[in-house]
Amino acid sequence: MALTDQSTGIRTGEELDAAIIDPYLKAQIPGLSGQPRISQFPGGASNLTYLLEYPEQEFVLRRPPFGHKAKSAHDMGREFRILNQLNGGFPYCPKAYVHCTDESVIGAEFYVMERVKGIILRAEMPAELDLDAGQTRTLCKSFIDKLVELHKVDYQACGLGDLGKPDGYVQRQIDGWSARYEKALTPDAPLWEPVKAWLKDKMPADHARPGIVHNDYRFDNVILDPHKPMQIIGVLDWELTTLGDPLMDLGNTLAYWIEANDPPPVQLIRRQPSNAPGMLRRQEFADYYAERAGIEIGSIDFYYTYGLFRLAGIVQQIYYRYYHGQTQDKRFAQFIQMNKLLEHMSLQVIAKSQL
Repeated sequence: MALTDQSTGIRTGEELDAAIIDPYLKAQIPGLSGQPRISQFPGGASNLTYLLEYPEQEFVLRRPPFGHKAKSAHDMGREFRILNQLNGGFPYCPKAYVHCTDESVIGAEFYVMERVKGIILRAEMPAELDLDAGQTRTLCKSFIDKLVELHKVDYQACGLGDLGKPDGYVQRQIDGWSARYEKALTPDAPLWEPVKAWLKDKMPADHARPGIVHNDYRFDNVILDPHKPMQIIGVLDWELTTLGDPLMDLGNTLAYWIEANDPPPVQLIRRQPSNAPGMLRRQEFADYYAERAGIEIGSIDFYYTYGLFRLAGIVQQIYYRYYHGQTQDKRFAQFIQMNKLLEHMSLQVIAKSQL
């Protein structure tokens, strides 16, 4: 199906050598035969993702990016473990097959998982889907339902009780992202001082019911059934997953959620069709989440602002690599403008909350 997410040519400097990876995989995966065709998925700004197409089977290989990396990020073994153990309680994780810690194979640690074929939505809703506003609303609610389902997973039963430390999660996130942002500062980056001060002042207690926090839940990390596009059949990108406050995870997702009536500059950073007719607005999104999760949220200002600040931290870490010539990916040149816009959006939320 044409709408199925497609791989493309490999970006310069990010090549993968089939002559090296092929014999390694054949030694790890019984019955694998033929030669792989290797291409790269163009989306994503963190871990690099490749498609390995064998005559009878397809795999996805994930490896860390080149250049400067945050110490705690891009842990291939951790993500491999999450996929394998979470699958029993949340069956939308792809199956993971191989985890390689020998960096001499391709120059970095990596893992290989199954390819889940389906539709991944990018900035615009594909016209070929032909979804009306009612169907789009159903898709939006399905998207939220999966997040609620993840947050309700019994992580102890999945053997993931040691994945993170829920106690003190909110404060660790604010302190941690403040520190990471400062370490990734470039001379042209905003300082975010008023926002950081407000977040520390308004910090709520940890939610009483911790859960699995995906930390990057958005439409381009979910896979839609190509035959029933209102249904989600897969969830990707588990590298930042931990245990913590589910409302902080909601804030992360809301930070990506650009509404149709957001101003034109904000529309420029939209990476998913959250503006399509039928999509819930941010407050409606939060209200529906609260209803399905059976909790009360009250104001979303803190969680939304935190999500914007955290997103700026991620953007700045990536821009830092570009600024210092550690990646050649030209997409990242504009990330400094995105950072400045996110700060402006945060200041607006804070100003409105004080009225």
